[in-house]
Amino acid sequence: MSLEVRGGGVRIGDTVVLDGIDLTVPAGTVTGLLGPNGSGKSTLLRLVAGVGGALPGRVTTTGDVRWHGADLLAMRPRDRARRVALVEQDARTEVELSVRDAVLLGRIPHRSRWAADSDADRTAAQAALDAVGLTGLADRPLASLSGGERQRVHLARALAQRPELLLLDEPTNHLDIQAQLAALHLVRAATSGGTTALVALHDLNLAAAYCDHAVVLAGGAVVAAGPVADVLVPAVVDAVYGVSTTLLPQPGTDRPVLAFRAAAPPDLPAVGAWGG
Repeated sequence: MSLEVRGGGVRIGDTVVLDGIDLTVPAGTVTGLLGPNGSGKSTLLRLVAGVGGALPGRVTTTGDVRWHGADLLAMRPRDRARRVALVEQDARTEVELSVRDAVLLGRIPHRSRWAADSDADRTAAQAALDAVGLTGLADRPLASLSGGERQRVHLARALAQRPELLLLDEPTNHLDIQAQLAALHLVRAATSGGTTALVALHDLNLAAAYCDHAVVLAGGAVVAAGPVADVLVPAVVDAVYGVSTTLLPQPGTDRPVLAFRAAAPPDLPAVGAWGG
């Protein structure tokens, strides 16, 4: 079983952001959602999560989104939230919360509307905090954390939700190198337990190292999709990103490392022209 999007489209006002998106995300995989800035990655994740209508402006969405054959967009939000977790870039809350309480928000879909946190909820939240390495900050105000720490809190909230489908929009944003690797290791660990992950990434080398499949967007359309080894190749990357790419072997693995150079040297003024 898998995630399938057929004819996915989003229009904001008169601007077409996504058009005719067809993609399949195989179950139990980490699939990288790749593409330049403005290609529609964040919008596609919101469409799949069923919150496309919450985008700013006058929004029209089209298409069919199915998970294990069930129509995700036709589900009640609560039922959908039991299956799908979305972590957006720079996710914020207007309510003053501790780190632990922010993570416990992930348990809301699994309990009755007015029920207090159960032992199972607290156990799931603690396991998620342990996984992202934030147990020592559990009682800190969320607002007091750095951007990278908050990003890890929101990942913990999604893990505590125990979703079948995990949607992540730039989960390595604001993170240092060690934390980036740890975050994607957690995503891989989640898929080994049966979760499916669709992860928007800018860093193609992180995608090459951690993803099984890749979907590349450009101009709001899918231009390439398939196993990472078939997609992250110079013929695709160079055309989409306007660079010249060389594939190098990563020592000790069968994964490639991508090296980039500008397709043409940028036309910059002489150093002295910058002033100073």
